[in-house]
Amino acid sequence: MPELNREQWENFLQRYPQAHLLQTAAWGELKAAFGWQPVRIAVHSGSSQPVGAQVLLRRLPLGFTIAYLPKGPINSSNLATQPDWPALWAEIDQICRLHKAVLLLAEPDAWGNEDPPAYTDLRFQPALQGIQPRRTIVVDLSGSEEDLLERMKQKTRYNIRLAVKKDVSVHLSADLEVFSRMLEVTGQRDNFGVHTPDYYQRAYELFHPAGACELLLAEYDGQPLAGLLVFAYGARAWYFYGASTDLHRERMPAYLLQWEAMRWARQRGCTEYDLWGVPDEDEAALEAGFMQRSDGLWGVYRFKRGFGGELRRSAAPLERVYRPGLHRLYRLWARRGGNVG
Repeated sequence: MPELNREQWENFLQRYPQAHLLQTAAWGELKAAFGWQPVRIAVHSGSSQPVGAQVLLRRLPLGFTIAYLPKGPINSSNLATQPDWPALWAEIDQICRLHKAVLLLAEPDAWGNEDPPAYTDLRFQPALQGIQPRRTIVVDLSGSEEDLLERMKQKTRYNIRLAVKKDVSVHLSADLEVFSRMLEVTGQRDNFGVHTPDYYQRAYELFHPAGACELLLAEYDGQPLAGLLVFAYGARAWYFYGASTDLHRERMPAYLLQWEAMRWARQRGCTEYDLWGVPDEDEAALEAGFMQRSDGLWGVYRFKRGFGGELRRSAAPLERVYRPGLHRLYRLWARRGGNVG
């Protein structure tokens, strides 16, 4: 069985700088601290290019599990050799059956409505729901800083400059306790769930030593107003977690915070900044409704749209079913609002 340990997986990923952050060993370790078991698999047969996947397993009652493949599997963009997808899926199947998986939920790292090549002609069916937000806004970080500002909405540029004018400052920090307190305020105010403080602390400890994560805090007169955790891998950066207090919101600290996170990503060599999550509606519906709605991700769309990014939708989540009877129960639970994430 071609399972890899953490060190071996990190060595494997060195050949794939285009891999998604959710396929990194650090992400697997983060999820392992909160109820998941990462299994890393790689195959290399004959002249085909190596392919691999980090699969996360979550225990269910009676020893069953749910298997989850976030933003994978991984292969290079080298078209000279073909990846051996059947060999990889055979190994993933064996792992899933060994751990009594009810199903494998897969979210490909691809844009658009068609199945990516790794999933073509295989026993997958559309999933009822995924775990990660399907639609997002991706900001192009290429060009100069002035080019980046010019691509933003005029009001967003104004708010960034207003924050500077009103003496808001942004600096790097390791104070996850302050950030967690701000998240609690944000979650209560905007009615969304947040992780426990030790989740963000563990994420920082896993990613920051490698330069793949920073905590940025926006302050005024020494008082924290907003914060975010930005992550990066290869040429991509992601805004996963952000928070703000109810203080001095007229000084627009969140706008300057995002700008400085983008500058950090650019300095690290990233060319894309993923704002990670807006309502799953087409652009016409989003533009028609964002002034009237504030529920769910609608509350952040108005803010995120101003940074001049491109609205994108990821490939649909897919399922591979191993235990049809239990899968029917799982789907009933999911329709009632259950979420394995």
